[in-house]
Amino acid sequence: MKNTVITIGIIVFLLFVGCFNAIGYEKYHSDISNQANILESGQTSQIIISRINGPVSLDGFSKESAWEGIRPLSFIQMEPVFGVDPSERTEVLLAYDDDYLYMAGRLYDSEPAKILSNSKQRDSGNPACEWFGIVIDSFNDKENALAFFTTPSGLRWDAAVFNDAQGNSPINVSWNTFWDVETALNEEGWFAEFRIPFSSLRFQEKEGRVIMGIIVWRSITRKNEWAIFPSIPPDWGFWSKFKPSKAQECVIEDVTSRKPLYIAPYSLGGLGHSSEFNQLKSVYQKNNSLQGEVGLDIKYGLSSNLTLDVTVNPDFAQVEADDQQVNLTRFPLFFPEKRLFFQERSSIFDFTFETSDQNKLFYSRRIGLYDGQRVPIYGGARVIGRLGSYDLGFINMQTAPIGDLPSENFGVLRLRRQLFNQNSYLGSMVTSRIGLDGTYNYVYGLDSIIRVFSDNYLTIKWAQSFTSGKNNNLFSMSSSRYYLNWLRRSNKGFGYGVSFSGSGDYYDPGIGFQLRHNYTRMSTGTWYGWFPKEQSRYFNHVISLGTFLFIDNDHGAVETFNVQSMWEFSTKSGWVFNLKPQFYYENVPVNFSLSKHAEIPKGRYNFIDLNFELISPDGNPFSIGIKVNAGSFYDGRRIFLGLDTKWSVLSDLEIGLSNEFNHMVFPERSQELSAHITRLRTLYMLSTKFSAMAFIQYNSTIDSVDANFRFRFNPREGVDLYLVYNESLNTDRYQFFPALPFTGSRTVLLKYTYTFNFN
Repeated sequence: MKNTVITIGIIVFLLFVGCFNAIGYEKYHSDISNQANILESGQTSQIIISRINGPVSLDGFSKESAWEGIRPLSFIQMEPVFGVDPSERTEVLLAYDDDYLYMAGRLYDSEPAKILSNSKQRDSGNPACEWFGIVIDSFNDKENALAFFTTPSGLRWDAAVFNDAQGNSPINVSWNTFWDVETALNEEGWFAEFRIPFSSLRFQEKEGRVIMGIIVWRSITRKNEWAIFPSIPPDWGFWSKFKPSKAQECVIEDVTSRKPLYIAPYSLGGLGHSSEFNQLKSVYQKNNSLQGEVGLDIKYGLSSNLTLDVTVNPDFAQVEADDQQVNLTRFPLFFPEKRLFFQERSSIFDFTFETSDQNKLFYSRRIGLYDGQRVPIYGGARVIGRLGSYDLGFINMQTAPIGDLPSENFGVLRLRRQLFNQNSYLGSMVTSRIGLDGTYNYVYGLDSIIRVFSDNYLTIKWAQSFTSGKNNNLFSMSSSRYYLNWLRRSNKGFGYGVSFSGSGDYYDPGIGFQLRHNYTRMSTGTWYGWFPKEQSRYFNHVISLGTFLFIDNDHGAVETFNVQSMWEFSTKSGWVFNLKPQFYYENVPVNFSLSKHAEIPKGRYNFIDLNFELISPDGNPFSIGIKVNAGSFYDGRRIFLGLDTKWSVLSDLEIGLSNEFNHMVFPERSQELSAHITRLRTLYMLSTKFSAMAFIQYNSTIDSVDANFRFRFNPREGVDLYLVYNESLNTDRYQFFPALPFTGSRTVLLKYTYTFNFN
């Protein structure tokens, strides 16, 4: 049966993606030199990037003769008033040689003393800084891109952009690569020089000719102003400035592909301490342990657009702690992936159902983690990039046995390609999870995103699982999941969206994530957004109304029904405000616990609440965000108060304090719950190469304080030294008998990685 399922899955997978080779779309890819960015306003010309005229000494100022004769890009203001000239003079030059893409930014400022530079940390997203950088659609696929940015302090921030910068957070900041930047300040403003290796970009070339999409922008934070090239309106919200489909096409001539090779061994050692019950479970015993590991990662460029990663005993030690969460639902919590091995072009593996990132066909945290415990991984391989007209992703990893969990093999194969037009895609995915004890889970998925016209997109997705011990019938709805969505992707003017989705009782994505099982879901949404005139103090307004409905497939009963409306606006000075009243209907099939002090009994509930949020402008050293939610909650009442503050004391020191307070009262059951989560983050940056961070969290629902102290020395990309100290403390020791130990666990780790670069 297993072999039959594998064969059928692979055949369906290959037939689905292969049959479209005859559609006629091959002409689009047949001659890369004829590609052009077709916008609604007509056909735009391509820009020829100049070859650099000599050596560049990376110092920020771009005064070398090599930059002479290169024509600057033309910038316009994107925000707060679209289409006018920037308030400050901005000159940006692009050039290249055989190995690098260069960018010089001359960011003049009439008040240089007011230039903001409040962070030095690698990948810091501190908004209280001036920012400058470039977004590069290196494959010119109009959907994915790589972003490289800096601040006056010279920090490096890079990220991968996916889904055409559409969604709540369509970037992956955990992605890192090799590149250099230097900055300088004087009485005229601040200046930057970028040097980005072509081996870090990956691209598709034909006879030495490459076409890439380029977006360059600068922020003048104290004025809440963004200047951008090319002319991209803010119609899609904050992420408009990252949209690959709106990038300017640029041509680079006489570039040959390289095959970079990186070899990165690591070593990790430390001490661990935990407290566990003795065999009689009468007293806690201290357990001390030594930890020591070595491993190896190899990255090899199979071609200019295809990369192979091989790992042996990969380093999946989490040096960065997850944010704790309070779960007030009957569904599991979702945590984002932060491990570096899964980051490069991870968007290829994105197969998300509905509009929530928490419903995925592939969720990489299923590999190497089980019930909160780390599962050792023997090794694995990963191939990512482009093969002809296809985006290709492949992962295969083998884990070690732990407890009752057998050694398992995890496999993922993903193919996608453009279809019909540059913003439409067709794809498929196959996942497998095979245990040495004979258990198995296979899933195939088919998906398509079609740009029908203008900003209107149709999304269709289907998946089916085959699991050991279950009745596996091909195309059975009971083991399948589907999703259909029509959406207008714009915050300007009248917008709308409608979706229909569902999941069968036996659908099981073995290495995926989903919140609900055996349901049918319907949702609708309408909104209207507008940008007031130049004289107005307001930047934009959006008014919306949406509903969603979940139906239990077994009984045909409504599980959840929600109606919500929202008014959101932002000012040209940077304030953001939104107000959202909501109505809920919940049909709870079984009791579920909120904490040891309160639970929700099974039954049917109607409740209403009101959400309010206020965020201060970014252009101040001190920023604050306030959230309030108040109203009824099942058969009781709830109030939520959220406070998030950040203070950039100096360019060397940042302090962030946040608090989430939930208070629930259920008078008829004489139950009450108060839940606090307090987070304190302190970051000290001696330079762009050395940082020290303290992250302390208090969670009242589990009566715990967790502390994560991290010291990082990063002299250059690929060389990292971490010293990490983690401790978990019990704040209510006498809630159980015998009393809990004061220290639940403690770990001290020293980790060193060195990358040998054979480019």
